[in-house]
Amino acid sequence: MKRHLLCLLMIATFCAGALAQQKFNVLFLFADDQRADTIAALGNPVIQTPNLDRLARRGVAFNRAYMQGAFGGATCVPSRAMLLSGQCLFHIDEKLQRVETWPAAFGRAGYTTFMSGKWHNGPGSIGKSFQIARSVFAGGMTNPEKAMLSDLVGGQLTPPKLAPKHACAVFADEAIRFIKEQKSGPFFCYVPFDAPHDPHVVPQDFPVKYTVEQIPLPKNFLPQHPWDNGEMNVRDELLLHHPRQPEAVRSMIADYYRYISYLDSQIGRVLDALDASPFATNTIVVFSADSGVARGSHGLIGKQNLYEFDSVRVPLIICGPGIPAGQRTEAMCYLFDVLPTLGKICGVAAPKSSEGIAFEATLKNPATPARPHLMFAYRNVQRAVCDERWKLIRYPVVDRTQLFDLQNDPYEVTNLADKPEQAAKVAEMTTLLEKEMKNYGDDAKLTAENPKPVDWTPRAHGTKAGKKGNGPAEASQ
Repeated sequence: MKRHLLCLLMIATFCAGALAQQKFNVLFLFADDQRADTIAALGNPVIQTPNLDRLARRGVAFNRAYMQGAFGGATCVPSRAMLLSGQCLFHIDEKLQRVETWPAAFGRAGYTTFMSGKWHNGPGSIGKSFQIARSVFAGGMTNPEKAMLSDLVGGQLTPPKLAPKHACAVFADEAIRFIKEQKSGPFFCYVPFDAPHDPHVVPQDFPVKYTVEQIPLPKNFLPQHPWDNGEMNVRDELLLHHPRQPEAVRSMIADYYRYISYLDSQIGRVLDALDASPFATNTIVVFSADSGVARGSHGLIGKQNLYEFDSVRVPLIICGPGIPAGQRTEAMCYLFDVLPTLGKICGVAAPKSSEGIAFEATLKNPATPARPHLMFAYRNVQRAVCDERWKLIRYPVVDRTQLFDLQNDPYEVTNLADKPEQAAKVAEMTTLLEKEMKNYGDDAKLTAENPKPVDWTPRAHGTKAGKKGNGPAEASQ
């Protein structure tokens, strides 16, 4: 009898040890230019996103997740480099060649690593990060029904070939194929879609459609930005005429929402495959995006700014084993904190160069805060800082400051910087901004000896962006 009990105890101890050593799988779904306010379950009354809603019901949705900014118009490049390296904007190698990435660290820890989708950080770094990569779009933007895709063979990308159908459908197909091919875990599956970045091309037979009449204007819509923010003639800002016409903005948003709904349908296919697999209960699923985009907010169209939903705030939903379902959190984090958090949960040792913080305590208890404040940058023409309530944006080239009370004004409609009663808060937030800039090694100036006029003349709609004004007008990618 004693021997029988001893055997049972040994078996129980072995099982408990095996469970403790279990490595969760990771499915990371990543969108391109998707605003944080474009998910139905998180408060958008117009858009249809049943599969992102499914994720929100299953896990924790972050109301205050952010990318840190960019030093050029193609904000996608640094955003993805920050995500994959775990490094801040001021330290990243955008080509991901100098440091070990987090996907590579997962591979080092025994994970099978896979990606299919958009890769805009140099083709040479794909093989350094992933063991398997299929149907890769190695570029910034394209017509998704005419995308040129490559596979990773022998550590190098093959010559690109025309995708047989919409790129998002191909990426979903490849992720589904990968999940079905897995005999055992653990795996790290990264699916960076190129939607809903423009052009907003959706298969004609996709049934979800939005009419212009059902689309409300953004709560912070303006016909024109009140001053030159240092990047007013970049490609994105030339997509619509100045001043912005309400019907044109509504039409653009209708197309944008339809593309998000199509992306949602492809995400649903991947989630269905995961649910039908042996890995349904031991996989952490993440959905996020590389940036927001303005689409008429503040008179802007693109993402070359530091406003919340117009650029730096991104959607972030995480669900999986041990993560509470149907919760939202106000905890603040950067995108470059996400993979350090997954690494901590999965027992993966961090790359030596990673500097993101792990917020696994927030995933256990969504009321637990993460970062107390965040700092943002766009080229040398915009800097910003925020805490749980206040946000300050500084435009040194034109000597303008904005102060927003995000608690009462989340869409940044009312600038309080010139209110005498807020002078102390402006000074406090400016000091915090200077401190954070110093911490990150940012030597940009917050003042200019000879500020430029705030007035500006929009370039004609449809003209080619070039190197004029305050700097290079790059393509959005």
